[in-house]
Amino acid sequence: FGGGLWGVKIVSLDSGRTLFEHHADRLMSPASNTKLYTGALALDVLGGGYRIVTPIFAATKPDRAGVVQGDVIVSGRGDPSWKTRGAPGAEGKDFWSTFEPFVAVLEKAGVRRVTGDIVADATWWRGVPQGAGWTANDLNESYGAEISAITLEDNYAELRLSPGAQVGDRCSFTLLQPQTGLVIDNRVTTVAKGGKRTIEATRVLGENVVHVFGELPAGEQDEVVSLPVPRPANWFAAALRAALAKRGIVVEGGARSVRWPDPSPLGAKSFQVGEIVSPPMRELVAAFMKPSQNLETDLIFGHVGEVRRAVDTPERRTTEESGVVVLGEFLKAHGLPVSEVRFEEGSGLSRNNLTTANATVALLRLMSTHREASAFGDSLPIAGVDGTLRRRLKGTVAEGNVRAKTGSLRYANSLSGYVTTAAGERLAFSLMANRVTVQPGSTVAAELDEVAVWLAGLASRSEGAGR
Repeated sequence: FGGGLWGVKIVSLDSGRTLFEHHADRLMSPASNTKLYTGALALDVLGGGYRIVTPIFAATKPDRAGVVQGDVIVSGRGDPSWKTRGAPGAEGKDFWSTFEPFVAVLEKAGVRRVTGDIVADATWWRGVPQGAGWTANDLNESYGAEISAITLEDNYAELRLSPGAQVGDRCSFTLLQPQTGLVIDNRVTTVAKGGKRTIEATRVLGENVVHVFGELPAGEQDEVVSLPVPRPANWFAAALRAALAKRGIVVEGGARSVRWPDPSPLGAKSFQVGEIVSPPMRELVAAFMKPSQNLETDLIFGHVGEVRRAVDTPERRTTEESGVVVLGEFLKAHGLPVSEVRFEEGSGLSRNNLTTANATVALLRLMSTHREASAFGDSLPIAGVDGTLRRRLKGTVAEGNVRAKTGSLRYANSLSGYVTTAAGERLAFSLMANRVTVQPGSTVAAELDEVAVWLAGLASRSEGAGR
C-alpha cells in the first residue's frame, strides 16, 4: 500500500462515536460510491413514492376514424425503466413487451392511423450524451452508453457470436434486439477447440458500424457482446413504430428523434393522448444502486436537476450541472460538508468526482434516520446475496449483514455502507483506496472485504470508549 492513498472512517450509529479514521478528510475518487449521493438526493428531494411521468402527444386530436393528422411524439423525461434486462418481473418477457404500455395508450385514445412520424423527443436532457469526466474508452462499453431523455434497454444491444463448423470459418452472429440501426462488420474467426477465446468490439464515435474482431473455439459455447447504441432515441422511435405496426396501427411516416440543442417538436396545439408512468422512485434507486448501473443513475440525477430547474436558470446550464446544484443544496440543507463533495455527474464514472470518507459517512448517518431510511437501506447491495456484492463476502460473518455500495475504477476502489457487529452495534463505514496496487493473486476489493468482515465480527461495543 506504500504508493496508494486511503480515506477511511468508521462511526457507531448507536453511540455516535468515531471508532476509527484515517485521512477521512482526504479528497478521493469514490468511483460508484457516488451513487450513494444520487440515491439519497432523489429520495430526499422527490420521495420514495415519486414516479416519472412521460407524456405522449399527437399533432392533432384523433378524428372519428382514429386518424392523427401529423406526428405522434413521446416526450421523454429520463425514465430509465423501459427495459427487459434486469427489470423486476421481466423474466421471460421479450423485447416488444416494453412497448405494450405505449401501444395501449394510443389504442385507448382511439388512434388507428398516423399520417406523420413517430418522434422521440429527447430535448429534455440538456447537454451532450456522455457524462462529464468520462473517458473516450468508456464510450465503447455498455457502462458508458449514451445518456438520453428517451432510453431503451439501458441503451445497449447484445450481439451473439457462434463459432463456425470448421477452423478458419467466419463466426456467425445475431443481434438479439431489433431496430438498433447498428451495422456489424464481423471479423471473428473460428479456431481449434480449446483455443483462446477473445472478442473485441469497437465503434468509431459518430458512426453506426461496429467492427468486431477476435476468435472463438470450434464446438464451444457462443459469446454475447454488449454494444452501446448511438442515438438511442432513434432506436426507441423505430422500435415503437414497428410495435404499432404489429398491433395494426398504421404509421405512414417514418421514425425519428430530436435532442438538445434542437428545439422540442411540441407545438402549442399538440394534443396529449396519454402518459406513461414509471415505477416508484424507491424501485428506480434500487435498480441502479444494486447493479451499479451508470446510465440509470445519471438519468435520475438529471431528473432531479431538471425538476428543480428554476424559471430564471440560465438556459446554458446543462442537466448535469443542474443536478450538481441541487446536490449542493441538499448537502447544505442537512448540514453535510458541502466543500468535501466535488462532483460533476451522478454515477461516478467521472474520474473528476471527489469526496471524502468523512462526507460519505455523514451521508450514511443522515440516511439511517431519514424518512426514506428504509428505501435507502433496501437499495444497497447485500453481502453474498445480491447486486455487486452477490459474490463477495460469502461464507463470512459479513454475509447477509453488510449492506454497502461498491465502487471500482482503474486505481480507485471503495466500499461504504452499514454493518451490525457481533455485539449488535450498528456501524456506518466508508473505505476508499486510490492508486493502490496489490500483490498478484489478490485484489483491492478483497482487502476492503477483510475490513468489512472484521467489523462484522467485533464482539464488544463502543460505548464508553474514546476516539
